[in-house]
Parts: sequence; structure tokens; C-alpha cells
Amino acid sequence: MEFSSRLIFLAILLYSALLTGAAQVGDGCSRDGDCGAGLHCDSCGAICTRVKPTEPESVDKGLPFNRYSWLTTHNSFALAGSKSATGSDLITPTNQQDTVTSQLQNGVRGLMLDMYDFLNDIWLCHSFGGNCYNFTAFQPAKNVLEEIKNFLESNPSEVITIFIEDYVTSPQGLTKVFNASGLSKYWFPVSEMPKNGGDWPLLSDIISKNQRLLVFTSKKKKEASEGIAYEWNYVVENQYGDDGMKSGSCPNRAESSPMNTSSKSLVLVNYFPDNPNSTAACAENSAPLVSMLDTCHALSGNRWANFIAVDFYKESDSGGAPEATDIANGHMVCGCDNIAYCIENATFGTCKAAPPPKASVGGNPSSNQFPQHRSDACLTISSVSSFFFKLTVIHSFLLII
Repeated sequence: MEFSSRLIFLAILLYSALLTGAAQVGDGCSRDGDCGAGLHCDSCGAICTRVKPTEPESVDKGLPFNRYSWLTTHNSFALAGSKSATGSDLITPTNQQDTVTSQLQNGVRGLMLDMYDFLNDIWLCHSFGGNCYNFTAFQPAKNVLEEIKNFLESNPSEVITIFIEDYVTSPQGLTKVFNASGLSKYWFPVSEMPKNGGDWPLLSDIISKNQRLLVFTSKKKKEASEGIAYEWNYVVENQYGDDGMKSGSCPNRAESSPMNTSSKSLVLVNYFPDNPNSTAACAENSAPLVSMLDTCHALSGNRWANFIAVDFYKESDSGGAPEATDIANGHMVCGCDNIAYCIENATFGTCKAAPPPKASVGGNPSSNQFPQHRSDACLTISSVSSFFFKLTVIHSFLLII
């Protein structure tokens, strides 16, 4: 009995050691399990990076919807390594590493979906010329829309925004697929969207009314014909692709009004290249992304991005796109440089002190938000310490049993 009790005690101790010793942002790793909660072992630098932003509603959900920022995935459906639901191999670029369900679980709240008529249905396709083909078709749109419906059902306080790159020409095609997916009951009506740059309804009201799905289309006529909001009646959006990644510049895309147009109350910032590359995303989704966020803020009438759209959102050299989202939310929600510095029930602009920069192994301070890459052979001191702590506990455990 005494032996059994000691065994249970040591098992608990071992489990606790494994949890408390988890590597943190910037620490070396070899797999996701090495990293703490909300982190991912980045394949580019073998370090733990963030995959999940802070939920801004956890700080304050009583602000207008346009006073929040949401992590957004470009071509959310274009999953690397996937095969077309037609059975064909895909010969088309991919932009994300995990499913839409996984993205939503990781705090993504904006989804960019390309929809086409294909095989007498509406499909998600990454194609060209307005036509979908077996080798560019991922899956029927209904499948992903049902993933979104399931998430909304399971998470009654979450709000999702969908941006449709719309190639659907079949009559009422979008309406039919949203109805078939069961998402229509969450629809935020166009009639309640501000037309002249005014504030949106409070996030808390959107949640309480269960109007938790905002949908925008790139086809202007569908606002009248199907009640689906034409994006650029409400949103300013910068240029996508390589031309939108030039330092110090934040031009609007052709369909959008200029970025500083005050009659559109939502701001969308794209930051991804013409040709998606998961390795390049490690650098792009780091300090350059935050720099572009600052640039677009200044050129958008001092407005922070409500949607931050990236490829391979999990890749960075530390805080990444989730950190960029936290920065924007800090400024909008509480007037601080990061939502992590907000103080509950404090006056706007009253903030916690920022933590000191995290020191690297060599003793040189690195950015707390975006530390430099380190290899497996160059683990941080905290990683090495936690490793030996766990090793010691395991050794003791084995000696006793």
C-alpha cells in the first residue's frame, strides 16, 4: 500500500514536471509537444512560437465591433498537403497548414474563402480565369461552412467574419449554400451595418442577438439580390501580394476606397506575397508584419487594422500574427501597446508596465515580441534548465520503482 501511494505521488510529480517545464516563446523545441499551451514548434527555426492571439472580448466585449482586431487567414481552405475532393491531385498554391476548424480553435476569426460554381455545386477553389478545375478544386464550400457552423454552435460567444472572393454566377448560389450549411441563423443583417463610417453595434449586442456571422462578398450586385454585404461598401483594404508588402507603403487595392476613407469603418490589412511560401512566412509574419501594421495605421487615418490577413498564420520567429493582433487590440481596446498590458476597469490609456526584453543565451537582449532564430543546438537557458529538471524527476522515479 505504501509503495502504491509513493508510486501515485511520483507519477503526479512527474506529470507536473512535464507540464511546468514546457518550453515558452522563443525556446528551442523539436515537436509541438515540447511547447507550452497555445504554442507551436515552428518548422523554420525549431523554436516555440505563438499560434493563438488573446481573445479581446476577454478584456472588454462592450465596445463597437470596429474597435477590435481579428486574426484572419488568407485562402483559409487551401490546406497544404491536401488532395482535391474530386480525387485529383491538386496543382495549385496552398496557404495554410491546418483545417478551418483548427484555425478557429486557435483564435482565427476572419476567413477568406474563394467560391466558384463547379460540378453543379459551390466549391472552394484556388484557380484562375474565373473557372474551377479538378486540379484547383479543394472541396465543396458546404463542408467548410458546416465546420464554421459547428464552431459557432459550440462557442456561443464567438463572432466570425467571412470574406468571399466570389466567382459564383448561379442564381442565388451563395444563399443556397449558406442555407444548406445551417449558417443562415447566425447571419448579421446588412441593414444593421453602418453606411457612413459610423460605429458598428457593440460586440456584446452582436453576441446576445446571435448575429455572430458577418459575410462580405466581392460582387457588388449581391448586396441587393441576396442580402450579402458588398465588402468595399464597409471596408478599406490594402493591396494584397508583393505590392502590398513594400516597407513604408500601404496602398489600397483597386476595388477599395483609399485607406484613409473615413466613411468605411472597417480596416483590413493584407500581408502575404504573390507566391505563398511557409518558410518565408517565418520572417514575414514577424517584425515586418508589425512594421506594416504601424504603416497602415498611419495611412488609414490613424486607425488600426480590424482584420490582419496572412498566409501560414502559425509561422513566425516568436509572437507572429497572433502578437500583431494583440498589438492592434491593445491600442483599440485599452489604449496600450499590447492587449497584454490592459488593466481591467482602468481608464483608457492606463497600462501595465511592459516586461523587460528577453535575454538570449549569449546575454544580448532580443525583442520580447520577435526574438532571433535559434537552432536546436542553441536552446535558451530556461529550456536547458527545464530539461534537466524533468530528467532528474524521471531518474528519481525510476530509482524508487
